[in-house]
Formats: sequence, C-alpha cells, structure tokens
Amino acid sequence: MDIKVLGTGCTNCKNTVAIIEQVAKTQGVAFTLTKVEEPRDIVGYGVMRTPGVVIDGRVVHAGGVPSRDKVESWFGSST
Repeated sequence: MDIKVLGTGCTNCKNTVAIIEQVAKTQGVAFTLTKVEEPRDIVGYGVMRTPGVVIDGRVVHAGGVPSRDKVESWFGSST
C-alpha cells in the first residue's frame, strides 16, 4: 500500500502521519509512507485543504486530521 500525506509539515499533518502509522502497525499492514510538502505538488492532487491523504494514487481525505475510525476503514477493518 502506497500512502502519501499531503501538507506543509503543520501539526495536523504530523498528527495525520502518526495516526496512520499507529493504525497500520496495529493492523499489521505493509505500507510505504511519503510526505508531499510542495504546495504545487499538493494542488496537483486537487487538494486545496491539508492535510490530505492519497492511497494508491486516490485521494481519500482532505482537510483536518482524519478520525481513527476513518483511517482504520482505509486498511479494510476496524479494531
């Protein structure tokens, strides 16, 4: 699973990275995580509010820290 967190490094972006890493570790999901921090690249995904999350090339979230339940849904199950 290829995950990109779109954002300039703000607190919300860092919290989004942390929750994704926690949930993936808990569920045993193999993933690569990349931070996309260049505004031009972020807008290239059509995201106007950060943080944004892209999974396998598809935008799944934009604007604010996603809830733990939402992140769990991205990995296919809830704990």
